[in-house]
This record gives sequence, C-alpha cells and structure tokens, in this order.
Amino acid sequence: MSMRLPYAFVGDEAFGLAPNMLRPYAGKYLSKYKRVFNYRLSRARRYIECTFGILSNKWRIFHRSIDVGIEFATDIVKCCCVLHNFVRERDGYHFEDTLTVNGLNATNTIHENININRSSNVYRDALSKYFLSDTGQVPWQDEKI
Repeated sequence: MSMRLPYAFVGDEAFGLAPNMLRPYAGKYLSKYKRVFNYRLSRARRYIECTFGILSNKWRIFHRSIDVGIEFATDIVKCCCVLHNFVRERDGYHFEDTLTVNGLNATNTIHENININRSSNVYRDALSKYFLSDTGQVPWQDEKI
C-alpha cells in the first residue's frame, strides 16, 4: 500500500509537535530508526538554511520582515529564485549540474501499511521507517549517525 505524505515544515527542537511540522525525536538513547530520521531531518534543515543564506546575501529584501500578503510574499520568493538562476546562468554556472542531489529520490510516495492521520507523530514515524527501507535509504546515512 502506498501513502502520500503532505508537505511539511522542517524545524528543530525549539518547535513543538504540530500537524505539518517535522522536528527531531528527543532523547539520547534512540533506536536506529529515530537516529537516522534525526540525521536526515538535520541535513534537510541545513540545506534549507544554506539556501536561504544564499538568497538573503544576494537579495536584500530577505534582511527584514516581508510585510505583504502571503500570495505576494510567495511571488517575491519565486521571483528571487528565478532571478538567482538567471544571474547564475549569465555568469557561466551550469544550471543542469545543480539539479541533482545524491540520495534524493524524485518521489514523495512512501510504501507503508499504516493508517495516516493528521498527527505529526505518524508522519515522523512513517518517514523514519521509509529512511531505512530499500527505497528510502541512502548508502552513507549509517556512517553519519
């Protein structure tokens, strides 16, 4: 049985558990599933923070709060991403080389036999199991935990 998980916000320990908010498992003596999940979530968060750092260094609008409606703020972020890619291409970067991330599958379907509901614990548990499954694991994750 396949299960589609919704998009979620990625946070750290400072965030509380909530629907559509993924945060690491707490504690020291965690199972392998939980340690791998925490590592993969931390890695995703670092990529997001680095990406935002690159955008905010180039586009000063990100140095302060964007005091506009949600739809317009979304347009501003998209515009900055498009302009960033245009500038990279103009400056000679090979855009095709930046589209691939090792270990990232182009799917958001997780094969799991659980009944999904709106609890973030269920999302987190499903991802934990997926990251150790044949389709979801990456070869280097065990070395990092």
